Amino acid sequence: MSEKLTSSLEDYLEAICVFIKKNSTVRAIDIARILNVSRASTTEALKKLSEKGLINYGRYDAISLTKNGEELAELIIEKHNSLYEFFAKVLGSSHDEAQENACKIEHIISPDAMRRIVAFTNYYSKKYGDEFVKKIDL
Repeated sequence: MSEKLTSSLEDYLEAICVFIKKNSTVRAIDIARILNVSRASTTEALKKLSEKGLINYGRYDAISLTKNGEELAELIIEKHNSLYEFFAKVLGSSHDEAQENACKIEHIISPDAMRRIVAFTNYYSKKYGDEFVKKIDL
């Protein structure tokens, strides 16, 4: 798959993967609820992901990830988790703030910047363990 997904489609793919891991099956209504979007928007997104060969989707069937879809979803989740860890551990952000920032940035960060954040977070974790930075008033 050479075509980049939109942020929205990445969110759908990520939600599908996470839900399947927790519950083994997922339906369109589950995704609509998780992402707090309409059923119509969900159906449209699922059709696009299916056309791109990332999910198996039929109107009344459970949704499943293709091999390519699962690989891409895992990369998105890994990026999200790495960003979350950076914001929470290194910068000392609250859980909610770290989650929100990771969700926003995971879609736009360059591969090089992501690699550097992961490297720095790994360095920081080895040097300081799980200590959190004290919040700084700016």
